[in-house]
Formats: sequence, structure tokens, C-alpha cells
Amino acid sequence: MANIIRYDPFHEMVSLREAMDRMMESAFVRPRFGWLRETAWDLALDVAEDDEQFVVKASIPGVNPDNIEITYDANVLTIKGEAKEESEVKERNYHLRERRYGSFSRSVSLPASVNPDKIEATYDKGVLTLHLPKVEEAKPRKIKVLGGEKPKVIEAKATDITGKN
Repeated sequence: MANIIRYDPFHEMVSLREAMDRMMESAFVRPRFGWLRETAWDLALDVAEDDEQFVVKASIPGVNPDNIEITYDANVLTIKGEAKEESEVKERNYHLRERRYGSFSRSVSLPASVNPDKIEATYDKGVLTLHLPKVEEAKPRKIKVLGGEKPKVIEAKATDITGKN
């Protein structure tokens, strides 16, 4: 014999509210002290473009430049690295711990081809700056528009050119 279940419209609303509560909690409630150290974190980037190049900036304070790996393949720029935790302060009782440690990685697809042999990277005061020059084919070109007046034709006799009449 089949059981008859009474429809409760408020049950749907309660489950929606619980889902919204979970979403808001995961988005806005800060994780506890050790959680950030154990997981990878996203790297925020600024990507700008002009006629000649792309300029990518990433804030990576406290990271040794030797621990940063940059690759460019098929119009995809990838920055990977690791922020190492200070080993001598592990036994402290922290009241607040927000600095990030661990691995990070970020890939971004660029809309035009870059000359990989001319990419330059600098790291100064915690900011990684990449200059990615565009290949000649990707640079914008000015195209002259012809039109308006008809070309002028100068008429002359062949004898005038050779000097014989």
C-alpha cells in the first residue's frame, strides 16, 4: 500500500532559507585560523593592454621571487608560486591570523598573441609586473582609406618624353 504524503508549501520555503543561509555563511563568515594555510588561494591580477603590449600586475607580498613560476603557452599566461609560512612561530597562540600561506596559481587567457621571447618580469616591493609585447600580426595597424577625388591623369605625347617632335 502506498503512503500518502501531505504537501506542505512551507517546507519548500524552509529548505530555500536553509540553502541561502549556507550560501551566505560560506561567502561572508571568515574561516577559522588554520583553514587558509592548508588550501590554495587565488591570486588577484590586473591586466591592461595598449597597442604594443599587455601589462599584468599581481600583488604577492612576502613571496620570494625564486618561488614564482611564470609560463606562457597558447595565449594562456600562468603564474604559480608558494608563500611559505614562518617556521619559528608555529607554537604561538594567535588571536587573529589572516596572512595567507601555501600554494597559489592563476591562469588568464590573453586575447592576442604575445612574443614569448620578449616577455619581461620584475618583482618590486611585493608586486610582480609582467610586460608581454604583442607579436607584429596582433598589433593594430592604421589603414589609409582611398577615395574622394578621382586620380588625375596627365596626358602627353610619346614624342614629348623622348624629346623628338
